[in-house]
Amino acid sequence: MDETFGLTQMTRVEVVVNGEDMSVVTELFSEVGARGFTAVSNVSGLGHSGHHQGRLLFNERSALTFLTVVLPPERAGALIDGLRGLLANRSGVMLVSDTWVSRPEYFR
Repeated sequence: MDETFGLTQMTRVEVVVNGEDMSVVTELFSEVGARGFTAVSNVSGLGHSGHHQGRLLFNERSALTFLTVVLPPERAGALIDGLRGLLANRSGVMLVSDTWVSRPEYFR
């Protein structure tokens, strides 16, 4: 692992999906061995399908959800492939970036 300022390099994957797809995304996280993730429901934004407001219309499945996970780079490829498959037929966005963490044991 690359170390910068005493930190360890990892890969961060961020996804915004419809609430109904959240369980598929968290299952993918689990399948690649992610030890945790953060999810924020009812997010707002503007994208290809227009403006989304961060409030519940009928239920949590009708709103957008933002999920983020940090993993070792060697596990990220399988997750990215799985998310590409999901997003090929669904609305949503995926962002991938390098990040550095102070407690790498939390993510391995």
